[in-house]
Amino acid sequence: MDRKPQAKDNAQRNAQGDATAEKQREIQREQDRKEPREGGGQAKGPPQTSKRPYPSDFPSQHLQKPGQEADMELKPQFMAPDYKGSGKLEGMTALITGGDSGIGRAVAVLYAREGADVAIVYLTSHEDAQETKRCVEQEGRKCLLIAGDVKDPAFCNQAVEQTVKEFQKLDILVNNAAFQEHAHSLEDITEERMMETFSTNIMGYIRMARAALPHLKPGSSIVNTGSVTGLQGSAKLLDYSATKGAIHAFTMSLAAAVLEKGIRVNAVAPGPVWTPLNPADQSSKEIVEFGKRTDFKRPAQPEELSPAYVFLASPVCSSYITGIVLPVTGSVGS
Repeated sequence: MDRKPQAKDNAQRNAQGDATAEKQREIQREQDRKEPREGGGQAKGPPQTSKRPYPSDFPSQHLQKPGQEADMELKPQFMAPDYKGSGKLEGMTALITGGDSGIGRAVAVLYAREGADVAIVYLTSHEDAQETKRCVEQEGRKCLLIAGDVKDPAFCNQAVEQTVKEFQKLDILVNNAAFQEHAHSLEDITEERMMETFSTNIMGYIRMARAALPHLKPGSSIVNTGSVTGLQGSAKLLDYSATKGAIHAFTMSLAAAVLEKGIRVNAVAPGPVWTPLNPADQSSKEIVEFGKRTDFKRPAQPEELSPAYVFLASPVCSSYITGIVLPVTGSVGS
């Protein structure tokens, strides 16, 4: 048997293998040259996806509950100056709980910009509520302020009746009021604290929806504020996370129950958002790190959430959408 052809083939394969290995080493060397040097260069800042820059550094400040936006050293951005209204909610009336500040204020401004009159339900932050009213009226729409506690079923009924009396109709309910207080263990959560959280968050939403439903007609909608904590949980927000998970389930259940009436029910699940709720919960030491674990490395500003509420409220945009929980979390895949 002639071994010369086989030896020649082996030599060719070895040479080819060596060439491939060298090519791979050159690819590796090329990538090594592109790698950031340890300890050198500048750390990458938060990604910016808008022409309007958003802050990533926050003051070391702790607010007393319920937290007032007027007292925040770094004010949330809520006016969405680049958002142009186009009549998506023209002639409608919206009632927004927790509408005095934070996400609720940003939603009120865009609803007004889209043509809706707005009723604001809030607890005690009168200064914040007056500023929201000023901003809504600046958009050319009417604003009604209603102070009270959504834990009170009678107040929920009164708030809806007062809105209908003022504007002769109700088309949109935004359930947004919330109570949040962190705990380092389940044992820290007293019965009183647990009832405050559940009665404000999920029971308040149910009460408001129950009061609003008799006034809602085909084309109306309810938009609930859920949370990423209701999707993923949170070790330090046990009771709050449980209420947000309940809100998500309530959203889907109510959507199924009222669809034949032509009413849609959806939810937005925000990630961390720069509102009074968080510096009123976290310590001044903790708040400076707020939102930095997201892929955006910062919390959202309220004006980055409010367009989602317009989308879900407007039958022009979302007439074929109900029972969804829309995550706006600042992280990929959640």
